[in-house]
Amino acid sequence: MEEVENGSEHLETVLLERCHLSKHDLGSALSDFYQCPYLPYDERTIVEAELFKTLNEEYLRKHLWLPIARRGQVLDVLTSDPNDSDKVWDIRRAFPGSTIRFNVGLRTDIEQFLSHAREHAQLSPLGTILNDLVHDIPVVQTADTSTGLIDENDSAIVRLANHVIAEADRIGASDVHIEPYSERKDTVVRFRVDGTCATAMKIPAVYRRALVSRIKIMADLDIAERRKPQDGKIRFKFARDREIELRVATLPTAGSNEDVVMRLLTAKEPMSLKGMDFASATLSSLIALSEKPHGLLLCVGPTGSGKTTTLHAILKHINTDERKIWTAEDPIEITQDGLRQVQVHQKIGLTFAAAMRAFLRADPDVIMIGEMRDKETADIAIEASLTGHLVLSTLHTNSAVETVIRLLDLGCDPFNFADAMLGVLAQRLCKRICAHCKEQYTPTREEWEELVQAAGPTDWPVHEKRSGENMRLSRGRGCENCNHSGFKGRVAIHEFLATSSPMKQLIQSRAPTGDLLHLARNGGMLTLLQDGIVKVIQGETTYGQVRTVATK
Repeated sequence: MEEVENGSEHLETVLLERCHLSKHDLGSALSDFYQCPYLPYDERTIVEAELFKTLNEEYLRKHLWLPIARRGQVLDVLTSDPNDSDKVWDIRRAFPGSTIRFNVGLRTDIEQFLSHAREHAQLSPLGTILNDLVHDIPVVQTADTSTGLIDENDSAIVRLANHVIAEADRIGASDVHIEPYSERKDTVVRFRVDGTCATAMKIPAVYRRALVSRIKIMADLDIAERRKPQDGKIRFKFARDREIELRVATLPTAGSNEDVVMRLLTAKEPMSLKGMDFASATLSSLIALSEKPHGLLLCVGPTGSGKTTTLHAILKHINTDERKIWTAEDPIEITQDGLRQVQVHQKIGLTFAAAMRAFLRADPDVIMIGEMRDKETADIAIEASLTGHLVLSTLHTNSAVETVIRLLDLGCDPFNFADAMLGVLAQRLCKRICAHCKEQYTPTREEWEELVQAAGPTDWPVHEKRSGENMRLSRGRGCENCNHSGFKGRVAIHEFLATSSPMKQLIQSRAPTGDLLHLARNGGMLTLLQDGIVKVIQGETTYGQVRTVATK
């Protein structure tokens, strides 16, 4: 036993190899001593990979424990020593609010379980960070996790906040939602990718206050103020001089918590109009109108429908040495040489309307306004377009025709507006079928008739001519590239209303929406739903996705 006393041999190894004690007998003896079940290694035992997302394998091997399964609030843990108080508190910190049910195991069994788990799930970088937090922060036996024991300036908390942002950027998320709950439930971090939110990671509740405070520090917000919403920005630098900007909003929520929502604004290059999924007729008309010397061109749709991206693609097309282009944006999401871009600051009085007035004194050829939020901005934009300037802007409306009615209801002069308006482009973004797992199939008769009715029976031959006679649709099977969803990326659908002399007369007479839509349809305008169905037949998306974004 001298080897055991001086640490050169482990007691378990001596008993099994030298004393020839069976693993079953040793496990039974440990079970009797610790008064908990003995769990031997069995390759058929399923270890839940989800439980390892916040754990580090090296740490688990050193301390000889691992989570096996969770059933509601009960967590089964396998450990070599259920009476080790330090180990028990590490487990409770890693899984706060859970009822721990211990199983005792041999060293060799625990190491085999860990090797088996590693083969099925890689332990995440997040686990390394949380493991560091467990060691760096002193354990205090208190039920109150809001006492400030965990500091927002702790190096592991700093790395945790950076990891959340870096992971969101890596997978192409547009928004990050950090949602703390009670002290007994994990904080949920959700990413919005291609328009859909999904849980990306869970962080133990004990770190929720420190994580939120760290992000507020990065956004230059008041960490002591938890009672009211706050807004700020983060400029986050990656390696190789790459940088992104994040808009940060905090909101007080139940249980004295704060939610954080971050919008990622990547400083990307403007897209080309030809790569934005326009129908050929729509693209030709849009290019022709964008090259006119004066007038008002609007891009409309809900938040996140790609309006700013489209306007910057138009500006890229007309951005030449002969034109002076001013833009007022909040925030500046896309930058390009040749544009003089101004960031709107509401708090100091630099509104869209104020920026417009300043632009008119700065010898502009083209003016882009991020959003028409009020009558004042709309009136100045119309006035500018009538005095020899091309004005581009966005509006939050549902369709191209409804935009006309909205601006008239806002109080704009119908005669000036009719003279100024060149066209209105409404758009939406649908999920695109994953190119790696796309497959064609023959739709049922009911599915095909649903498409015909949605497009309009009188308009269906147009679609059928564009798509060919082959009645085949596409769908995604689901693969690793699309996270088994069948969709990867997004495709735009459009509705473009170009003004004509009869349309101007209807606007001046304040004609109802139905009359405007009837005239536009007779002039060849495709509605959002019809353009979406064209892209369904072309195999870009599915009718379910089009119906989700294009119907009221």
